[in-house]
Amino acid sequence: MAVMTSSARPHLNRRLAEFGTTVFAEMSALAAATGAINLGQGFPDTDGPEEVREAAVRALRDGRGNQYPPGPGIPELRAAISEHQQRFYGLSFDPDTEVLVTAGATEAIAATMLALLEPGDEVIAFEPFYDSYAACIAMAGAKRVPLTLRAPSFRPDLDELRAKITPRTRLLLLNTPHNPTGMVLTAEEQSAIAALAVEHGLLVVTDEVYEHLAFDDAAHIPIATFPGMRERTVSISSAGKTFSFTGWKVGWATADGPLIAAVRTAKQYLTYVNAGPFQYAIAEALRLPDAYFDDFRADLQRKRDLLSDGLRAAGLEVYQPQGTYFITTDITPFGEKDAYAFCRALPERCGVVAIPNSVFYDDPDAGRSQVRFTFCKKDDVLHEATARLQRLAP
Repeated sequence: MAVMTSSARPHLNRRLAEFGTTVFAEMSALAAATGAINLGQGFPDTDGPEEVREAAVRALRDGRGNQYPPGPGIPELRAAISEHQQRFYGLSFDPDTEVLVTAGATEAIAATMLALLEPGDEVIAFEPFYDSYAACIAMAGAKRVPLTLRAPSFRPDLDELRAKITPRTRLLLLNTPHNPTGMVLTAEEQSAIAALAVEHGLLVVTDEVYEHLAFDDAAHIPIATFPGMRERTVSISSAGKTFSFTGWKVGWATADGPLIAAVRTAKQYLTYVNAGPFQYAIAEALRLPDAYFDDFRADLQRKRDLLSDGLRAAGLEVYQPQGTYFITTDITPFGEKDAYAFCRALPERCGVVAIPNSVFYDDPDAGRSQVRFTFCKKDDVLHEATARLQRLAP
């Protein structure tokens, strides 16, 4: 006789039912299976500074970080993060009470959403979203409310933002420089957003992992620098993008003491601690001279231009990014409109992998024909990839 048990219910929590394998895993698996050039997932194909890698080796050999580091992060790294915020932005944070080290920015975002949100809260976020945002908001039982960024400029409509604020709005989740569009918020836009946050008593969470990759005349200005914002903002960043060690997963959050205490409470039940020896290395990395950060930005801007030129030559419409690792394109000139189908077929058609922006939207028609390529690769890889794409040119 069959016995009914709870196993009749789907195994996956209903809050996560809409989420499956990430598009990055899917497309990277396609790249591996076909031998295609992977311009989809945003990881460099060269390591970062040798002195930073050697600092990690030195920490391993000296026995620093091989056992559990302190839960908030090692003091040396927390001090270096505090110094970085002061050095680049004039923001002062107490390394003991206002800085938290995390397992990359992704954990920082997850811990922040779990700490600050309750079921029924609303979170306004730029759409297209980086995919973990939607999942983290869902895990907290909150509701995401998209503010759609539209081609070609992908600038936020601030009147639309105001209209989306309701009594249930708990926080604004900002990402600048913005992945995947490459938009960088201006000082005027941030000032207006800050004024709305203060007016409505909203918390603000900012993902600033591409903070050192704003190009041309764009400049990254943390919203925490604006009046009334330091005490209501959680600023999140990481070492992976700035120093090209994405596998080390060293991120951080800075905020007013009570906010960091809340985020730390959630974080301690996620990874607890992580990346012990690498924390010592990133403490040294954050203290590299200005020339490192300037040269890093200039090199990535040059790669952006190289790939942009190649994509245009291939016949794609290119939306020139102001920052990040990524270029958004439109495949309509190819006579195609379904970016997901296009990206699934692309490895077999020409040996290149890209990411469909449509997966980052709630609206299935928004971004339907947009495809994202990354340029954080060696020059010869970018040249070869665009040569292959040019064989598809209409």
